[in-house]
Amino acid sequence: MLEPVDYLNPDVPARLPWHEVPVIRASADTLRGYGCLVDDAEKHEIEIVQWPAQGWRPVDTDTGNEGGVVGGVFHTEWVGDVLKAHNDAVQGEYVLGWRCNPGDVNTGKKQDVADRVLLWHLNYHPDGGQLFFPQQKQPFVVPLALPGDDLTLERIVAFWCDGSQGLYINPGIWHDGVFPVMRKQSFLDRQGRVHARVSCNIAAEFGVFLHVSLSESLESLEG
Repeated sequence: MLEPVDYLNPDVPARLPWHEVPVIRASADTLRGYGCLVDDAEKHEIEIVQWPAQGWRPVDTDTGNEGGVVGGVFHTEWVGDVLKAHNDAVQGEYVLGWRCNPGDVNTGKKQDVADRVLLWHLNYHPDGGQLFFPQQKQPFVVPLALPGDDLTLERIVAFWCDGSQGLYINPGIWHDGVFPVMRKQSFLDRQGRVHARVSCNIAAEFGVFLHVSLSESLESLEG
Protein backbone atom coordinates (compact mmCIF):
# COMPACT_ATOMS: atom_id res chain seq x y z
CA MET A 1 0.00 0.00 0.00
CA LEU A 2 1.28 3.46 -0.89
CA GLU A 3 2.31 5.78 1.92
CA PRO A 4 0.25 8.99 2.18
CA VAL A 5 1.81 11.98 0.45
CA ASP A 6 3.28 14.43 2.96
CA TYR A 7 2.18 17.71 1.43
CA LEU A 8 3.76 19.82 4.16
CA ASN A 9 7.18 18.21 3.69
CA PRO A 10 7.49 17.39 -0.01
CA ASP A 11 9.92 14.60 -0.84
CA VAL A 12 11.98 16.56 -3.37
CA PRO A 13 15.66 17.49 -3.88
CA ALA A 14 16.93 20.86 -2.71
CA ARG A 15 17.60 21.93 -6.30
CA LEU A 16 16.44 20.80 -9.74
CA PRO A 17 16.29 22.23 -13.27
CA TRP A 18 13.16 24.22 -14.11
CA HIS A 19 10.70 23.29 -16.85
CA GLU A 20 8.91 26.34 -18.28
CA VAL A 21 5.12 25.91 -18.38
CA PRO A 22 3.31 28.02 -21.01
CA VAL A 23 0.77 30.47 -19.60
CA ILE A 24 -2.49 30.85 -21.51
CA ARG A 25 -5.28 33.36 -21.04
CA ALA A 26 -8.32 31.50 -19.69
CA SER A 27 -11.36 31.71 -21.96
CA ALA A 28 -14.22 29.52 -23.12
CA ASP A 29 -12.14 28.46 -26.12
CA THR A 30 -8.81 27.79 -24.40
CA LEU A 31 -10.45 25.89 -21.53
CA ARG A 32 -12.41 23.55 -23.79
CA GLY A 33 -11.82 20.01 -22.52
CA TYR A 34 -10.29 21.24 -19.26
CA GLY A 35 -13.29 22.96 -17.71
CA CYS A 36 -14.89 26.39 -17.92
CA LEU A 37 -15.14 29.85 -16.41
CA VAL A 38 -17.95 30.32 -13.89
CA ASP A 39 -20.01 33.40 -13.01
CA ASP A 40 -22.04 31.98 -10.10
CA ALA A 41 -20.22 29.64 -7.73
CA GLU A 42 -23.35 28.42 -5.96
CA LYS A 43 -25.37 27.63 -9.06
CA HIS A 44 -22.70 25.87 -11.08
CA GLU A 45 -23.12 22.09 -11.09
CA ILE A 46 -20.22 20.00 -9.80
CA GLU A 47 -20.11 16.79 -11.81
CA ILE A 48 -19.95 13.64 -9.69
CA VAL A 49 -18.65 10.55 -11.47
CA GLN A 50 -20.48 7.28 -10.88
CA TRP A 51 -18.53 4.57 -9.05
CA PRO A 52 -17.03 2.25 -11.70
CA ALA A 53 -18.38 -1.26 -12.17
CA GLN A 54 -16.07 -4.06 -11.02
CA GLY A 55 -17.10 -6.53 -13.72
CA TRP A 56 -19.56 -6.91 -16.58
CA ARG A 57 -22.60 -6.12 -14.44
CA PRO A 58 -23.33 -2.38 -14.47
CA VAL A 59 -23.74 -0.21 -11.39
CA ASP A 60 -27.44 0.48 -10.83
CA THR A 61 -28.69 3.75 -12.24
CA ASP A 62 -28.81 6.59 -9.68
CA THR A 63 -26.37 4.82 -7.34
CA GLY A 64 -22.63 5.18 -6.91
CA ASN A 65 -22.76 8.96 -7.23
CA GLU A 66 -24.54 9.90 -4.02
CA GLY A 67 -21.58 11.20 -2.02
CA GLY A 68 -22.48 14.69 -3.10
CA VAL A 69 -20.48 17.90 -2.98
CA VAL A 70 -18.44 19.45 -0.19
CA GLY A 71 -17.53 23.12 0.04
CA GLY A 72 -15.26 25.44 1.97
CA VAL A 73 -12.56 28.06 1.50
CA PHE A 74 -9.23 27.33 -0.16
CA HIS A 75 -6.68 29.66 1.46
CA THR A 76 -3.38 30.49 -0.24
CA GLU A 77 -0.54 32.55 1.21
CA TRP A 78 3.09 33.26 0.44
CA VAL A 79 5.23 32.79 3.56
CA GLY A 80 8.51 34.22 2.36
CA ASP A 81 9.50 32.10 -0.63
CA VAL A 82 7.06 29.28 0.22
CA LEU A 83 3.50 29.10 -1.13
CA LYS A 84 1.24 27.41 1.41
CA ALA A 85 -2.42 26.47 1.25
CA HIS A 86 -5.23 25.13 3.41
CA ASN A 87 -8.41 23.62 1.98
CA ASP A 88 -11.28 23.85 4.47
CA ALA A 89 -13.48 21.65 2.27
CA VAL A 90 -11.33 18.53 2.79
CA GLN A 91 -9.16 19.73 5.72
CA GLY A 92 -5.99 19.57 3.65
CA GLU A 93 -2.78 21.52 4.26
CA TYR A 94 -0.14 21.85 1.58
CA VAL A 95 3.13 23.33 0.46
CA LEU A 96 2.18 24.09 -3.12
CA GLY A 97 5.56 25.34 -4.25
CA TRP A 98 8.35 27.85 -3.91
CA ARG A 99 9.58 31.03 -5.53
CA CYS A 100 13.09 29.52 -5.80
CA ASN A 101 14.66 26.11 -5.38
CA PRO A 102 13.52 24.73 -1.99
CA GLY A 103 17.11 24.55 -0.80
CA ASP A 104 17.37 28.34 -1.15
CA VAL A 105 14.10 29.48 0.45
CA ASN A 106 13.82 32.34 2.91
CA THR A 107 10.63 32.02 4.96
CA GLY A 108 11.20 35.33 6.71
CA LYS A 109 11.14 37.47 3.59
CA LYS A 110 7.95 39.45 3.00
CA GLN A 111 6.38 38.57 -0.35
CA ASP A 112 3.81 41.15 -1.45
CA VAL A 113 3.63 40.07 -5.08
CA ALA A 114 5.15 36.84 -6.37
CA ASP A 115 6.54 36.68 -9.90
CA ARG A 116 6.74 32.89 -10.22
CA VAL A 117 6.10 29.58 -8.52
CA LEU A 118 8.01 26.30 -8.78
CA LEU A 119 5.72 23.28 -8.56
CA TRP A 120 6.59 19.76 -7.51
CA HIS A 121 3.24 17.99 -7.80
CA LEU A 122 0.04 17.55 -9.82
CA ASN A 123 -3.05 15.46 -9.09
CA TYR A 124 -6.51 14.71 -10.42
CA HIS A 125 -9.85 13.68 -8.92
CA PRO A 126 -11.52 10.74 -10.69
CA ASP A 127 -14.67 11.08 -8.56
CA GLY A 128 -15.75 14.61 -9.48
CA GLY A 129 -15.03 18.11 -10.68
CA GLN A 130 -13.72 21.04 -8.65
CA LEU A 131 -14.54 24.74 -8.61
CA PHE A 132 -12.31 27.59 -7.41
CA PHE A 133 -13.98 31.00 -7.12
CA PRO A 134 -11.83 34.02 -6.10
CA GLN A 135 -13.14 35.92 -3.09
CA GLN A 136 -10.91 38.97 -3.60
CA LYS A 137 -11.55 39.18 -7.38
CA GLN A 138 -7.79 39.20 -8.01
CA PRO A 139 -6.00 37.33 -10.83
CA PHE A 140 -4.80 33.79 -10.27
CA VAL A 141 -3.08 31.02 -12.21
CA VAL A 142 -3.87 27.29 -12.33
CA PRO A 143 -1.78 24.60 -14.09
CA LEU A 144 -3.81 21.94 -15.92
CA ALA A 145 -3.27 18.89 -18.12
CA LEU A 146 -5.79 16.76 -19.99
CA PRO A 147 -6.70 13.30 -18.62
CA GLY A 148 -4.49 10.24 -18.84
CA ASP A 149 -2.09 8.64 -16.39
CA ASP A 150 0.82 8.83 -18.85
CA LEU A 151 1.45 12.47 -18.02
CA THR A 152 4.17 14.32 -19.94
CA LEU A 153 5.68 17.74 -19.31
CA GLU A 154 4.53 18.92 -22.73
CA ARG A 155 0.88 18.36 -21.81
CA ILE A 156 1.00 20.79 -18.88
CA VAL A 157 -0.22 24.35 -19.41
CA ALA A 158 -1.11 27.12 -16.96
CA PHE A 159 -4.24 29.24 -17.27
CA TRP A 160 -4.25 32.91 -16.27
CA CYS A 161 -7.64 33.93 -14.84
CA ASP A 162 -8.33 37.64 -14.37
CA GLY A 163 -10.27 37.16 -11.12
CA SER A 164 -13.66 38.30 -12.41
CA GLN A 165 -14.87 34.69 -12.69
CA GLY A 166 -14.22 31.33 -11.09
CA LEU A 167 -12.62 28.29 -12.69
CA TYR A 168 -14.31 24.90 -12.89
CA ILE A 169 -12.07 21.88 -13.53
CA ASN A 170 -13.56 18.74 -15.07
CA PRO A 171 -13.16 15.34 -13.37
CA GLY A 172 -9.90 13.64 -14.29
CA ILE A 173 -8.05 16.85 -15.18
CA TRP A 174 -4.53 17.12 -13.77
CA HIS A 175 -4.13 20.23 -11.62
CA ASP A 176 -2.60 21.53 -8.43
CA GLY A 177 -3.84 24.28 -6.16
CA VAL A 178 -4.67 27.86 -7.07
CA PHE A 179 -1.69 30.19 -7.40
CA PRO A 180 -2.25 33.75 -6.23
CA VAL A 181 -0.65 36.76 -7.84
CA MET A 182 -0.92 38.66 -4.55
CA ARG A 183 0.63 37.56 -1.26
CA LYS A 184 -2.60 36.17 0.13
CA GLN A 185 -5.83 35.12 -1.57
CA SER A 186 -8.78 32.89 -0.78
CA PHE A 187 -11.17 30.98 -3.00
CA LEU A 188 -14.54 29.35 -2.51
CA ASP A 189 -13.91 25.66 -3.20
CA ARG A 190 -16.58 23.14 -4.19
CA GLN A 191 -15.69 19.55 -5.08
CA GLY A 192 -16.75 15.92 -4.76
CA ARG A 193 -17.07 14.78 -1.16
CA VAL A 194 -15.36 11.43 -1.86
CA HIS A 195 -12.16 13.34 -2.74
CA ALA A 196 -10.28 10.54 -4.48
CA ARG A 197 -6.87 11.86 -5.51
CA VAL A 198 -4.36 10.46 -8.01
CA SER A 199 -0.96 12.14 -7.66
CA CYS A 200 2.21 12.68 -9.64
CA ASN A 201 5.42 13.83 -7.93
CA ILE A 202 6.80 15.85 -10.85
CA ALA A 203 10.20 16.24 -9.22
CA ALA A 204 10.60 12.49 -8.70
CA GLU A 205 9.21 11.35 -12.06
CA PHE A 206 10.72 13.98 -14.35
CA GLY A 207 13.65 15.42 -12.40
CA VAL A 208 12.44 19.03 -12.72
CA PHE A 209 10.32 21.62 -11.01
CA LEU A 210 7.54 23.20 -13.06
CA HIS A 211 8.21 26.92 -13.47
CA VAL A 212 4.99 28.94 -13.79
CA SER A 213 5.18 32.69 -14.28
CA LEU A 214 2.76 34.75 -12.18
CA SER A 215 3.84 38.14 -13.51
CA GLU A 216 2.83 37.93 -17.17
CA SER A 217 0.99 40.93 -18.53
CA LEU A 218 -2.19 40.05 -20.40
CA GLU A 219 -0.64 41.30 -23.63
CA SER A 220 2.14 38.71 -23.42
CA LEU A 221 -0.06 35.70 -22.71
CA GLU A 222 -0.64 33.00 -25.26
CA GLY A 223 -4.16 32.45 -26.54
